[in-house]
Amino acid sequence: MKLIYSLLISLFFVACGNSEKSEKTALEESQNKNEIIVTQAQFNSEHMQLGKLEQQTFNQTIKCSGMIDVPPNNKASVSTFIGGYITNTPLLIGNRVKKGQLLVTLENPEFVEMQQQYLEVAEQLSYLKSEFNRQKTLYNEKITSEKNFLKAESTYNSSLALYNGLKKKLNMLNISPDAVSQGKITSKVNLFSPIDGYVTKVNVSTGAYVSPSDIVLEIIDTDHIHLELSIFEKDILSIKKGQKIYFKIPEASAKTFEAEVHLVGTSIDETNRTVKVHAHIENESQTNFIVGMFVEAEIITAFENSLALPKEAIFESNKDYFALALKKKTNTELYFEKIKLTLDKQTENYSSVLNNNDIKNKDILIKGGYMLTLENGE
Repeated sequence: MKLIYSLLISLFFVACGNSEKSEKTALEESQNKNEIIVTQAQFNSEHMQLGKLEQQTFNQTIKCSGMIDVPPNNKASVSTFIGGYITNTPLLIGNRVKKGQLLVTLENPEFVEMQQQYLEVAEQLSYLKSEFNRQKTLYNEKITSEKNFLKAESTYNSSLALYNGLKKKLNMLNISPDAVSQGKITSKVNLFSPIDGYVTKVNVSTGAYVSPSDIVLEIIDTDHIHLELSIFEKDILSIKKGQKIYFKIPEASAKTFEAEVHLVGTSIDETNRTVKVHAHIENESQTNFIVGMFVEAEIITAFENSLALPKEAIFESNKDYFALALKKKTNTELYFEKIKLTLDKQTENYSSVLNNNDIKNKDILIKGGYMLTLENGE
């Protein structure tokens, strides 16, 4: 019985000892959770490197969005001022066309009636011109009255105006008045491309009727493309011609492209309080942008110098950022402490640090520390 009692007492003290040891270990871990120890051998093998905060130039930018576009002269909406039925549609979206190339053919009895009217007026005009000249001669010789002369003149001028108007309409329909005068009457009209470019829309099919208000085809010449950006009213006074622009096409590529402000609009869209900015794309001939692509852009309006660290020296943990600063060094080990950072502006390789006084003049692990953070569960 005494032996059992002695064993129980021994177990109690052992348990208490283990408890105190666990508490001590937890306390040490708590005290050292911001410290990372690196052996000199590990430092060398991982090619780690120390450095300090350094001055870097950062851009002050204005963020905006917009689209890829072309000048108005590089867009064409093809329509007809007299309706008709489509008899030929040889083109598809994406086809390249040249200025003057046949696009579609229309047919309408009204085309025939217009040519017949032109011939009738042309015949009448010949007689009315002779009558006008005759009345003019008689009037000058005091043989006829002024009333007869003015009537002949008015009738001739009215007929001449009608003749010229019909001739203009025929030319607009691509029907040759000379051919009509020779008796070559057609019921078909051809529509030709007004510009070089690519077909971007085809709104008709064979047999369909198109009215004068319908857009038959749309053509865009992409030889010169540009950015059309929307800048909020609060930012527009900072935008100047010649400023650098960096932009991306988020839905198509992660690549960053460059452009330059060319024109700044002088009116505000009352709906969204924005101003249009026109920008020229650098090396546009080497791109394959499509008109209408959405872009996200940053316009550089100024520059400033700030203390910064390389992005390789900055680590993230639980949405916080920190750096590893050298606390002490022995012959065999280096002791680093984690210092929380407040970051500001960014470049491709550097981040500016707002709380730079916390790490100023300290040696920072700027290279090779990534594996350390993984080993320590960061």
